[in-house]
Amino acid sequence: MFTGIVEELGEIVEIVPGGLSIRGPLVTSDARHGDSIAVNGVCLTVVAVDGDVFTVDVMGETYRRTALETLKRGDVCNLERAVRADARLGGHIVQGHVDGVSWILSREPAAEWETVTFSIPDGLSKYIVEKGSVAVDGVSLTVTAVDGGSFSVGLIPTTLKLTTLGHKQGGDSVHLETDVLARHVEKLMGAAA
Repeated sequence: MFTGIVEELGEIVEIVPGGLSIRGPLVTSDARHGDSIAVNGVCLTVVAVDGDVFTVDVMGETYRRTALETLKRGDVCNLERAVRADARLGGHIVQGHVDGVSWILSREPAAEWETVTFSIPDGLSKYIVEKGSVAVDGVSLTVTAVDGGSFSVGLIPTTLKLTTLGHKQGGDSVHLETDVLARHVEKLMGAAA
């Protein structure tokens, strides 16, 4: 489990068959084989650590449900280690199980923040509500508006500076994870009917 509070921007060092090697000095400081690290919001398992570079396996199912295949050597990525049971939950509960790929529709800069609007993939609109939580590329965000097939968030200077969301432009893809609690409530309500 993660919190959606990105710890550092990593760098894709190498694309290997069935996996990625990523430089992340902070997340590798205590990483071991078998640990979970979210890469752009995708929970991946560490299979090797070499200095400040870790390697993860990526299976076909993960490639089909994410945009990890579009990453290139030198790209930056959001990194977060799995939350410890004794740590603060600074964002919201994020599993690292991506629900779909979304696209940036627009960016509107303001004095101290930016409003960014994203597309909503088919079947996910019922889980995205104004003032609700959503993870975009692994970043815990609050939805500020929902309009049919899109939703908006406000990005503060810290988020713009310390995550990939400050680097992405209109048309770029992002990973979207809706609130897991909403999905469980829906299932329970359906079972009670």
